[in-house]
Formats: sequence, C-alpha cells, structure tokens
Amino acid sequence: MLELAFTHRSFAYESGSKETNERLEFLGDSVLGLIVTESLYKRYPDFDESRLSPLRSGVVNMRALADIARGLQLGSHIRLGKGEEVTGGRDKHSLLADALEALIGAIYLQFGFTKCSEIVEKLITPTMDSAVARGAGLDGKTALQELAAALGKGAPEYVVSEEGPDHDKNFTATAMLAGQVLSQGVGKSKREAEQVAARGAYEALKIAFPQP
Repeated sequence: MLELAFTHRSFAYESGSKETNERLEFLGDSVLGLIVTESLYKRYPDFDESRLSPLRSGVVNMRALADIARGLQLGSHIRLGKGEEVTGGRDKHSLLADALEALIGAIYLQFGFTKCSEIVEKLITPTMDSAVARGAGLDGKTALQELAAALGKGAPEYVVSEEGPDHDKNFTATAMLAGQVLSQGVGKSKREAEQVAARGAYEALKIAFPQP
C-alpha cells in the first residue's frame, strides 16, 4: 500500500505498470478535507462559514500540504520516472502534495477513519495554527479590496491559469493592482488560488503602505 501511495504516474508509465497513486490521492483528498473541516468546526465554534472556508483553504492548499510532506521527507520515497527525476520532481509542490494525500488515503484504507484522523490531526495542527495566525480565516479578496480602496489604488484584478487533467487540476492566480503584479496563489480550485493570491497581495500592500 505504501509503495502504491508513492508511485507517481511517470514511474508507472516508464515501467509499463498501470498502477499509480492517483486513486489513493483522490481518496486521501476527500478524507483530508473531512478531517480538516471537522477539526476547524470543533476548534472554532464562533467562526461562521465565511471564515471557516478560507481557513480550510489555508490548511489544505497545495503549498501547505507540500510543506508538510517536506517535513516528513516524503520526496525521498516517491517513485518517479527519469523525466520527472531530472527536472526536480521530488521537490515539486504538486507531486509532494499529491503524495501526502495518497499516503492519507492509504492510512485510511489500512487503519480506518479514527486512526487516520488522529494521525492527520498531528500533521495539520501546526499548519492550522499558522493559518489562523496569518489571518487565513479572513476573506482575502474582501480584505484586499477594502485596503486597495482605502489607499486609492482601484479594484484588484485576478488572472487565473490552470494545468493538469480534469480530475486533478491545479490553479494559479495572479493578483494585480493597477497593472502591477502583487502576489500569486496556487490551489485546487480557482477560488482557493484567488484567495491565497489575495492574502499575499494584502500583506504586500500592508508592508508597502503601512497604516497608522
């Protein structure tokens, strides 16, 4: 099960196998989402959906999951094809995040939801605390729009690109103000990517134009 969780499609294709970690990653993504959602629901009873949703995005976005995977040194265990190997695949956000989700899927199948939830809670708690400290529970796009208006900078704009197959797309959003790029964000949905980009742009504006 572990071997399958770490088998990237590039390795499978080159070795002539049809088994990849994509099904486990698909399962793990849903299991992770439920565990994180339940944890946030219980930890922050005073937060409504408008705060819980972006906070969840701050925990389960690709970059955050990749950082957790790096902490576990999952990159050294991923089975990659030669092409991905030579292009630095072991440290790519998308490959690391997918491997972590596949691992969670494998743990869920092997040990059940309760044990999987205990393990995931330990992994995500530092990321969750960090997201709260960064203000990830705030709506980034609204905060950026209000700050930009207060500074007389006009309305923010977002340019979104996507890559990957239909069942596993990754979105990259660029937050712009008056034609200037302020920040980029990556996520599994357009909304998530825009929120990440907006929060980064908000912090950049606060640094560039400190308020009294």
